[in-house]
Amino acid sequence: MKSFILAVDRHVTGLCLSLACVILAVISSLGMWQVVTRFVFSQPSTWTEEVMRRLLIWMVMLGMVVALRQGALISVDLMLRLAKGAWRTTVRWIITSVNLAFFSVVLWFGVDLVWRVRFQTFASLDLSMSWAYSAIPAGALLALLATVAHHFDPQSKELATAQ
Repeated sequence: MKSFILAVDRHVTGLCLSLACVILAVISSLGMWQVVTRFVFSQPSTWTEEVMRRLLIWMVMLGMVVALRQGALISVDLMLRLAKGAWRTTVRWIITSVNLAFFSVVLWFGVDLVWRVRFQTFASLDLSMSWAYSAIPAGALLALLATVAHHFDPQSKELATAQ
């Protein structure tokens, strides 16, 4: 089971990283388009800012999954570094349990939020708001997987790049 979870997580994390990078490129392109339409054509685009905001939510949620898996989110590093033996295992279980509880709550309320806004549409587009808000439960669900995978195979890549 452990190897299956880690294999699935490896693919999911890679996909999340790739999608977050593509979304960042799209946001940058839309921002440039907005500048061109405003200052070159003197007719500002009415939809780009709203789309950029919604894509930013998706990018952050997908990037959070990658950061969580790599151990790059703020955590209880000092307690974990000072702990030895059985206490270290206990601290890791506490951190994992708190993460699982938090992301479960975010998933629960995220699904409820998506359900509540399903009939609302964007101001400038005829598109349901639930597409934007669905980033919250999707990110939380993927973060649950990343939390379990990080517990089985802890990584601390933030320490390698710290100066």
